[in-house]
Amino acid sequence: MTLNIRVIAPDKTVWDANAEEVILPSSTGQVGILKGHIPLLTAIDIGVMRVRIQKEWQPIILLGGFAEVKDNKITILVNGAEEVSKIDIKAAQENLEKATKILNEAINDKDKIEATQNLRRARARIQASNVLAN
Repeated sequence: MTLNIRVIAPDKTVWDANAEEVILPSSTGQVGILKGHIPLLTAIDIGVMRVRIQKEWQPIILLGGFAEVKDNKITILVNGAEEVSKIDIKAAQENLEKATKILNEAINDKDKIEATQNLRRARARIQASNVLAN
């Protein structure tokens, strides 16, 4: 028995597959889900979801949303998602450095919030690329 995982963005279904395990980037930390997990509703943060299929881990970048776990089905509604295979690690590192600089220079609250979100996306891209490399 496996978990059915569906990741749905506003414009498309990003992921719809079965897996043995999933690790979600929740707003309170990472949450690991195995078959038989109790029902759960959690907020999803910007970060990397890791899915284990036949002993292989596959990362997907989630850009915030909500997840519901019930009856070995995980439905994740996200603001957006990114495929890791399309990430250029050098460009991701440059974006991380740029986002860090912009956050340090931000003056008002709006700019700080926007810069923080960009920094978190950049970190998630680096983290996801590292999952693929291992």
